Amino acid sequence: MQGQSQQQAYDRGVSIWSPDGRLYQVEYAREAVKRGTASLGIRTDGGVVFAVDKRYQSPLMERSSVEKIHKADDHVGIASAGHVADARQLIDYARRQAQVNQLRYGEPIGVETLTKDVTDHIQQYTQVGGARPFGVALIIGGVEDGEPRLYETDPSGTASEWQALAVGSGRAEMLDHLEEQYRAEMDLDGGIGLALETLATATEDPLDAAELGVATIDVETERFVQLDDDEIESYLDEHDLPEDTDDTDEE
Repeated sequence: MQGQSQQQAYDRGVSIWSPDGRLYQVEYAREAVKRGTASLGIRTDGGVVFAVDKRYQSPLMERSSVEKIHKADDHVGIASAGHVADARQLIDYARRQAQVNQLRYGEPIGVETLTKDVTDHIQQYTQVGGARPFGVALIIGGVEDGEPRLYETDPSGTASEWQALAVGSGRAEMLDHLEEQYRAEMDLDGGIGLALETLATATEDPLDAAELGVATIDVETERFVQLDDDEIESYLDEHDLPEDTDDTDEE
């Protein structure tokens, strides 16, 4: 009981450290990320792949209203997991930073620079009283000087660069699969296949193209492109994902 009351004394303000050096509000924000549906990013020789699970709460929802992959600039995309409204605020901020950089310097913003701008903004909300941290994790990826780059942002304001990563529900299982199957030399098509296979490990339900989002940024074109349902369905069929998952459910 004493430990619980001590925690409650330190978790009411984001700017208050606990005696053991923890910011409880930031940790709670990370829990919000874990409750979000899965998102992942993969860096390949051919570019960057984003894949997300965007399951609907009801068949009455308009599909277009569920967004988890966003275009931040022509050469940069962002996938999110966690609190949707928080993600939207950060993505709008990232878009403004990309536009400011283009107007000020006459060139596209670097992926690393954009990521650090976003994480600096996130970090401010861990120091200001009367505010709360952003309950969302972002995957920011793109092409910079002909090289694919992939980053993760954390509710604490920390940025990490990855070859492949997953955030949201089922993160541990997805990371295990990526660690086993990821190959740096794979092409863009291979990255899309691996992304869908990885999403399948985080759910017992069959994958449905209508409930998935996939986007790529190719190193040659340096353009953000989202796949439509038919294209996603063809990749699912190629990797036998709907059939395999359905068989598992029947057992």
